[in-house]
Amino acid sequence: MDVIFHAHHAVISDRVRARAQSAVERVASRLKRSVDAVVRFEGDGRTRRVEIVLHAPRHRRLVAEGHAPFFGAALGNAIRCIEAQLRSTKRTPKKRRGALTLRASRA
Repeated sequence: MDVIFHAHHAVISDRVRARAQSAVERVASRLKRSVDAVVRFEGDGRTRRVEIVLHAPRHRRLVAEGHAPFFGAALGNAIRCIEAQLRSTKRTPKKRRGALTLRASRA
């Protein structure tokens, strides 16, 4: 999977870039056949903004953004938003059936 970084009016440290790379790869592993991700870093005054766009075939685009005073916190907010979108995506009948059998075995 390709991860593309864009920085607009911002200087991104290698540590934040590596953290973004690993977080996007972790989230993308939950999607089947994810193609690429675009991570945009923007600095505008005191506010830092991180936007993540995740592409996968036969899925809608997942877009999340986070705002914070620092890029690390903004990245965390964006990752949390994208994970919430993944939790709310439609599940296939096979996955729903697996969840039902798992729930029945616990009872």
